[in-house]
Amino acid sequence: MISRVLITGATSGLGREMARQLGRRGFRLALTGRRADKLREAAQEAADAGGECLELCGDAADADTVRGHYARIREAWGGLDWAVLNAGVSLSQSAREFTAENYRTTMTVNVLGTALWLEAVLPDMLAARAGLIAGIASVAAWRGLPSSGAYCASKAAMVAMLESVRIDLRGTGVDVVTVCPGFVKSEMTERHKPGDMPFLLETEDGVRRMLAGIEARRRLVHFPWQLSLPMKYLVRNLPGFLYEPIAACFDPNRRKRA
Repeated sequence: MISRVLITGATSGLGREMARQLGRRGFRLALTGRRADKLREAAQEAADAGGECLELCGDAADADTVRGHYARIREAWGGLDWAVLNAGVSLSQSAREFTAENYRTTMTVNVLGTALWLEAVLPDMLAARAGLIAGIASVAAWRGLPSSGAYCASKAAMVAMLESVRIDLRGTGVDVVTVCPGFVKSEMTERHKPGDMPFLLETEDGVRRMLAGIEARRRLVHFPWQLSLPMKYLVRNLPGFLYEPIAACFDPNRRKRA
């Protein structure tokens, strides 16, 4: 039975709901997050649901913090069965107000944070010849979306990194799952108008789909099909001269400039 699970970015949204759902199954949960009060609330919810929780407050993109957090996990439980790398940020910004800082922040959390945890957990999983790593990316990885350059770039980097890792780890007993959800209610989606988020899923439903795909060890988990299939097989393959004017029509800043 899978019992020891890391969930990064567990203070709200998808990570917090994952902790709640896995807590109901009696899992041991190592939860990370930067906001101590929110992390404590998430851990309490998961514990009340039936889980055993280890609170690990700190920045998932800081190397010393990640090493310290994994040392605590090893001391408490000896290692991990799953590592769900969910911590991420989304800072919308039009290129008309382009800042490199937006990219630095987004790439540091979404990409470097994932890489630091991979570095921490892989040696023990490889030694045990068992384990599962799941990275929470997005359908936004598959094409550049308006006013979302940094976010799309970071998720595309995650998808490529996880695919490369999955190839390298073939035959080792360690599986790598890439999760590319569409719009799921969370703190990130609260900034957007509902009309800008087609096929928006409730948090509980979205997380249930994520966990089902992770547990099945599917190479790529994507949903809802009404959004993810057209994105994966149609939109991703459209030539730029068709895609770009269509995508521009969905720029959330377009209405402000009109």
